[in-house]
Amino acid sequence: MVSRPSLGLRARLLFAFALLCVVTAAAVAGGSYVQARNAILQRTQDAAVEAMRSRLEALFPLQNPAPDAGELGEIARTVADGNNDAIAIYHETRSPAGPGRPCRPFGGPCRHGLDPGAIPPELRRAVADGDIAWQRVMWSDVPILIIGSPLLIVERDRTTRVSGIEVYTARSLLREQRSIDELAARAWLTGGGALAFAVVLALLATRGVLRPVRELGRAARLLGEGEMRTRIAVRGSDELAEVARTFNNTAAELERHVKQLRKMEADARRFVADVSHELRTPLAVLAAVADVLDEEAARLPEPAGRAARLVSQETLNLTGLVNDLIEISRFDSGVAALALNEVDVAELVRATLRTRGWSEQVHTELPAAVTARLDPRRVDVILANLVGNALRHGEPPVSVRLSADPHWIALEVRDHGPGLDEAVLPHVFDRFYKASAARARSEGSGLGLAIARENVRLHRGDLTVTNAPDGGAIFTLRLPRRAHDLDGGPE
Repeated sequence: MVSRPSLGLRARLLFAFALLCVVTAAAVAGGSYVQARNAILQRTQDAAVEAMRSRLEALFPLQNPAPDAGELGEIARTVADGNNDAIAIYHETRSPAGPGRPCRPFGGPCRHGLDPGAIPPELRRAVADGDIAWQRVMWSDVPILIIGSPLLIVERDRTTRVSGIEVYTARSLLREQRSIDELAARAWLTGGGALAFAVVLALLATRGVLRPVRELGRAARLLGEGEMRTRIAVRGSDELAEVARTFNNTAAELERHVKQLRKMEADARRFVADVSHELRTPLAVLAAVADVLDEEAARLPEPAGRAARLVSQETLNLTGLVNDLIEISRFDSGVAALALNEVDVAELVRATLRTRGWSEQVHTELPAAVTARLDPRRVDVILANLVGNALRHGEPPVSVRLSADPHWIALEVRDHGPGLDEAVLPHVFDRFYKASAARARSEGSGLGLAIARENVRLHRGDLTVTNAPDGGAIFTLRLPRRAHDLDGGPE
């Protein structure tokens, strides 16, 4: 499973602080901006509507309910002031603009007063229905406030009716727009300042949080590398300090257990080594007696002869076990060393097979002129264990194949038996491990392959085992052609 890349703790904290700041600043500044904007526009709108109403009062009573263009112009001039343009409309007639009079909402001269095209149709419908109405629109990229009002005729019975005369004024909102833009800029500046302040706070916070975390990571790494005395300085009484105290207590307990285990392991190795050495002398005597009994077994009665042969065989097995234990103890104590010589690898393999009488049973593929600097005795032990294991537990044919490159040699030992169970493969080289599921029960000590692996490690080589696709186990031994004697010489 591929793990997804993730942000570091510092980046996540900075992002969280920045996000919180942006959301808070946007909510506060945005709310303030909207309220101020609405207040500015509402105040301007109310003032303009009230000013227009006061000017409309000067027009009553109407002198002519059906005015011409000139009279409409007088009405427009009465309603207009220094800040507003106005237009009066009666059906299809509208008031003219004075020659060259500036059209303030749009800039430049206004030939016909306020342009009727700037008046939204819905505003005109509302005014035609007798209501005073207003609307903010954009005209020629300029925000303007258009206010429309009908002129009413009061009958003698005090009732009113719409005269059909519509008066519209337009006021530029550029000044208010500039004020609103200034508010927006201040809101952005406030948000930016708040963001910078939040980043500074986040850096300070992450520094205080990440320093103990880094120390904890460094201490955990040292502890994993075997530095059992690693401890963390405890500062304060917060949660991180509690984590540091827990780590120190765990490290102390782990150090105590490791010391106990190492002492027990050393005692066990010393016991095995001592017992193995102490057994060598009595076993030598027993072996001599067993040889005599083995020679006389043929002349003894059958029960006694069988017992003599059994004693002889078990004495040999016990002697092999003790020798293997002594060899393992030498590896464990670190006193095993290489005695390197320049050897012909093919001849070394033939000598191993010939000495043990396996030359006829094992097929070989040994190219000539392959030399390497190795310890011949230890390579002989490795080969003897691999080939003997294949002969005892596999099925013929058993083969040994040699290959080489400029830096490595490889020896492949293969049998054609049922192979090894997948659950057995990881434990083949473990001490005293005997695979009974896929192969017959071993008659050896269970240390042969473990000793072979230790000898390979001493050469800084590699020993692996796999199952062949068409059946059988394949042990592959790889050794450097120029092994270095790191332990200083022969044993």
